[in-house]
Amino acid sequence: MISKHALKTLEFDKVREQVASYCTSSLGKSQLDLLEPSTDFIEVVRLLDEMDEGLSLLRVRGNVPMGGVFDVRIHAKRAQIGGMLSPAELMEIASTIRASRILRQFFEAVDESEDIQIPYFMERKQALPILTALEHEIIACIDENGTVLDSASTKLRTIRQQLRSQENRVREKLEGYIRGKNASKMLSDSIITLRNDRFVIPVKQEYRGNYGGIIHDQSSSGQTLFIEPDAVVQANNEIRRLKMNEQEEIERILLALSLEVQNSAHDLFNLVQILGEIDVILAKAKYGEANKCTKPGVNEKKHIRLVKARHPLLNIEEAVPNTIEFGIDITAIVITGPNTGGKTVTLKTVGLCTLMAQAGVPIPALDGSEISIFNQIFADIGDEQSIEQSLSTFSSHMVNIVDILSKFDDQSLVLFDELGAGTDPQEGAALAISILDEVHGRGALVMATTHYPELKAYGYNRPGVANASVEFDVESLSPTYKLLIGVPGRSNAFEISKRLGLPEHIIKHAQSFTGTDRHEVESMIASLEVSRKESEKNAEQSTAIRIESESIKEDLSTQLRQLEEQKDKIEQKAKDKARKVVDDAKRQAEEIIEELRRMQKNVQHVIKDHELIDVRKRLEKATPENPVLKKQQQIKVREMTLTKGDEVKVLSYGQKGTLLDKVSNDEWSVQIGILKMKVHESDLEYLKPEKQQQTVVMTHVKGRDTYVKLELDLRGERYEAAILRAEKYIDDAVLSNYHQVSIIHGKGTGALRQGIQQFLKNHSRVKNFRFGEAGEGGHGITVVELK
Repeated sequence: MISKHALKTLEFDKVREQVASYCTSSLGKSQLDLLEPSTDFIEVVRLLDEMDEGLSLLRVRGNVPMGGVFDVRIHAKRAQIGGMLSPAELMEIASTIRASRILRQFFEAVDESEDIQIPYFMERKQALPILTALEHEIIACIDENGTVLDSASTKLRTIRQQLRSQENRVREKLEGYIRGKNASKMLSDSIITLRNDRFVIPVKQEYRGNYGGIIHDQSSSGQTLFIEPDAVVQANNEIRRLKMNEQEEIERILLALSLEVQNSAHDLFNLVQILGEIDVILAKAKYGEANKCTKPGVNEKKHIRLVKARHPLLNIEEAVPNTIEFGIDITAIVITGPNTGGKTVTLKTVGLCTLMAQAGVPIPALDGSEISIFNQIFADIGDEQSIEQSLSTFSSHMVNIVDILSKFDDQSLVLFDELGAGTDPQEGAALAISILDEVHGRGALVMATTHYPELKAYGYNRPGVANASVEFDVESLSPTYKLLIGVPGRSNAFEISKRLGLPEHIIKHAQSFTGTDRHEVESMIASLEVSRKESEKNAEQSTAIRIESESIKEDLSTQLRQLEEQKDKIEQKAKDKARKVVDDAKRQAEEIIEELRRMQKNVQHVIKDHELIDVRKRLEKATPENPVLKKQQQIKVREMTLTKGDEVKVLSYGQKGTLLDKVSNDEWSVQIGILKMKVHESDLEYLKPEKQQQTVVMTHVKGRDTYVKLELDLRGERYEAAILRAEKYIDDAVLSNYHQVSIIHGKGTGALRQGIQQFLKNHSRVKNFRFGEAGEGGHGITVVELK
């Protein structure tokens, strides 16, 4: 457990207050008041992961519904001991239950959407008690204003109906007095009012005897008396009785509801605890979002790396960020130099960021930051002069240091501010060196500030120790608050004095007292500062160039990826187009071949010239053009000289033929079987001559007397007739040597489609069948593959 002194010294309570301001309920604020850093590695990792999950949820969804949550634990405790809860208290309980129900539904919706993963919130969602029944019981009896409803019970409704009826009767009687002929004379005002919960009228003092009854009040002047006439006394008594009955029934209802709360008290305590935990997680995330904080990495290796870290309590626009890293090779840092206001801030930044991370709060640093889990953090910071204990500044510091030396171990982070200050400089410097040696030697991680020049060389002869300083701008006579690790601080007294106008001879005279060694050390430090600035400048330029290079590389990779995707799309588009062209050509060729078969089988039919020409033209139109193949064919045809009578292969059809005549410069008349076709030279391939074969030209073709189409339309057919037609069509298609046909049955109710597909499933010559593609007719057509 981290010491209270360190928490107070490093002002962790102020950070806690800032985080608490982002809570949406008193539950979260009460839990945040108890927030302290954890020293358990697994718990710290979980706390930071929960907070990071909250950050992700806020980034994706913008907000989380947490309205209507109240701290109802005190109500539940009072119900547990038999107390009666008020309507307002019961409504707070119902509102809290309703808020938990809405939150549960919200987490379920986020989890189902899969935008982000929220395992920690889902874990708490599962643990939220379901008290919907209690919520419904309360809102069925009490409205949002805390009024018990008439519908809360049958008896209450009856009482209130009687009460309203009785009040109306009293008002009617009193209105008769008000509207009477002497009313304007005897009454101060024509109104009915209430006194002591009884209906009365305002009567002038001198006419009090005209009405009789009971005087309940009088005006401040005594001129008006508020009288309850005898005629309404009994009616008012009845109203009073009914109101007492009403109050008794209301108390009975509230006690019954309080008993229900008592039975659910344990669940209510759990509900409040979980809602408070969720509010705390979201408050941490909102704080991080508002202050540009990040989730740091966590280790157990005593390694601290803060990238561009700011002090959490300084204004975000004014704080100077610093990168601080130590704990691997360097386990001690000594910040030297004059009191410029930046050393203590650096010390507190390290300590406070570590405390925040161990409490699961995001830290004001950039991504890539990392902190270690320490069992203890000790801090001796600031002027702690104690008047009550009659202790000087030095004594007060030494009391803290003695306490630290008695408690720290090798898993501690120790922070010393102005170590050894407040006493003789020589003795103070010696004490500071000895204390640093002790803490560093026992393995703790230590950071200290000092203005003693003797400690400037402390890090040069001790392994694992580094010097540092806060940069000072002599030109503007002000610190830049930029931490320079590896460079000890140097006194700027001579430079500052010179800039402020101190005569040169006085400065030179003063320098003569500092000694040669001191002057050389100061010069060395100044040179180190110049080298450090140059290195940082070069590093910044290198980083900028690297970032730009990575950006260019990423852009080029993106462009290459887009080109590859575009190439794939173009290739796929070309393949689809080629496939369509080939499919169309095949379909047309099949139609032509089928027609030729029909003509061949029809012995009574004589093939006429115009029919052959028509078939030839259709074959030419069906020929798909391939520019690449065409070019290759043109190259091949140039390598030979075609002559009449040569055997050739028509590439587009894959058929052999004989050259008859050259009809133009680049076209030949080719005999293919019974067909004569005009073919371009680029579509011809020369074949070596084989044995002479006599070519018989058929002029009579036998075939079927009917033409079988590639598709059968059954839309509008009755089921039995459609099956008969489909059976005959499949037989005809098989006889025509068709490999694939289509049956159009439409979508409709689906009965015809199911019947056709059942028939196809049982047919011996059907190899396979499927629904049509989007361009073929979709589910309105079945494509059949024949054996």
